[in-house]
Amino acid sequence: MVQHGLTFSDAIEIYVLLTIGDGLVAQIPSLLLSIGAAIMVTRQNTDEDMGQQLVFQLVDNPKALIISTGILFVMGIVPGMPHIPFLTLALICGGFAYWKTKQVEKAKIAAEEAPQQELAPPKPKELSWDDVQPVDVIGLEVGYRLIPMVDRDQGGELLDRVKGVRKKLSQDFGFLVPPVHIRDNLELPPNSYRITLMGVAVGEADIRPDKELAINPGQVFGPIDGEGTVDPAFGLEAVWIEKSQREHAQALGYTVVDSATVLATHLSQMLTNNAERLLGHEEAQNLIDMLAKQAPRLVEGLIPDLVSLGVVVKVMQNLLNEAIPIRDVRTIIQTLSEYAPKSQDPDILTAAVRISLKRLIVQEINGIAPELPVITLVPELEQILHKTMQASGGESTGIEPGLAERLQQSLSEATQQQELQGEPAVLLTSGVLRSTLAKFVKNTIPSLRVLSYQEVPDEKQIRIVRAVGN
Repeated sequence: MVQHGLTFSDAIEIYVLLTIGDGLVAQIPSLLLSIGAAIMVTRQNTDEDMGQQLVFQLVDNPKALIISTGILFVMGIVPGMPHIPFLTLALICGGFAYWKTKQVEKAKIAAEEAPQQELAPPKPKELSWDDVQPVDVIGLEVGYRLIPMVDRDQGGELLDRVKGVRKKLSQDFGFLVPPVHIRDNLELPPNSYRITLMGVAVGEADIRPDKELAINPGQVFGPIDGEGTVDPAFGLEAVWIEKSQREHAQALGYTVVDSATVLATHLSQMLTNNAERLLGHEEAQNLIDMLAKQAPRLVEGLIPDLVSLGVVVKVMQNLLNEAIPIRDVRTIIQTLSEYAPKSQDPDILTAAVRISLKRLIVQEINGIAPELPVITLVPELEQILHKTMQASGGESTGIEPGLAERLQQSLSEATQQQELQGEPAVLLTSGVLRSTLAKFVKNTIPSLRVLSYQEVPDEKQIRIVRAVGN
């Protein structure tokens, strides 16, 4: 007004045109470019035409038309803007928005007044093999009160314990133990869990997540208050106690563990007792493939030229059944390559492999001690058993019931005596009787190991601690 001698209204009009109007005109191309980029990025990934989607989304929704009407009207009344085009477009969008709103309201009223038609039941889905769930090799089912133990968000550490058990057993056995599938089971009591192998329950017990288990190892210095129970892994007497009693129980000689350790130990024991059921054709083939990378000549031509994979699996399962690890795959395959042309009987091949693994077997039993304490049978009893085995075709069921009962009792007493002295219980017998006697004592005296004379290394000294049969 001072510099150019303009009136107040003329100065305001020129100022608005040079600032707001020019700024809006300059920003419109950038705005349209941003909108176009946003539409391209956020559009649905369908096969429909881009233009059709854009028109449908802008026109079908009355809210979008109302917003567009407001924007066009505001731009139309800005001084310096082309009023007639913007206000005309605002009028057109407003009228179309009004018409679309009435159409939506009519559709809602018609839907409310229309009689409700019963929906046709959905067509049943055709069954397929996907509906057949495979059986878990190893399963762990827990009651609902034990769910926090397997939930990391709630501080549960059972998953890490189970992973540790699986890793240790894989190293001990010599093959990769299958994963443990954990799931909740509302049919179980709240504090119970169940261990399954191939869908069959092999162990079940109750635990107290909020307490600890005081296990009596055999010699304690007094009782302790709590809920009496039995350790599920080894069947020892135990008591569920409060966590505040832990130090007092340990002072009395109890072994105190938490509930997660109880479950993990039970799982480890069940898998150890059923190791042969965890090994299948896939695991055996993986072991052979790993050996082929180190000793290709040894594996070349073995399967199926000399022996079938099924026989190899059976031999490995026989070894695991008697707690013999299969870590030394090289020796196992080398022995099978040597004896397979002579026999395809898994039991005969297992006996040959055991002799080849004799140092490993004795080391698993007695460590590196130079002396091996053993229990033997008197010669007269061995002769009787030999004749019985020949008459029954090598079955332990052919032993006369009275003799079997006395033999089992004598072996059980000898085993307990060895355990009290802190020494392993080993029954030494002939190669003909070894397999039969091993099956005879496996379930009744699981801690008794049965060896043949050929399975004792030459550098080991034998000390006979008891002769059964006198």
